[in-house]
Amino acid sequence: MRIDCDECVMQYTVTCNDCVVTFLLREQDGPVELDRSEAEALSVMADAGLVPRLRLVGPEDDLEATG
Repeated sequence: MRIDCDECVMQYTVTCNDCVVTFLLREQDGPVELDRSEAEALSVMADAGLVPRLRLVGPEDDLEATG
């Protein structure tokens, strides 16, 4: 999974402040690469309330589905 904040239509919005990428990688620039097990681990931690969810919305994604 490639996560690139520059490709997220929610970048620089309040949604960005509650994204796991912003939370974990405040000091890092550029895209983030996660393998399947890392992505699943982040999902489990988010389900448990330990970290925020991934809030990435690409330009091709339906914005109403993120509501």
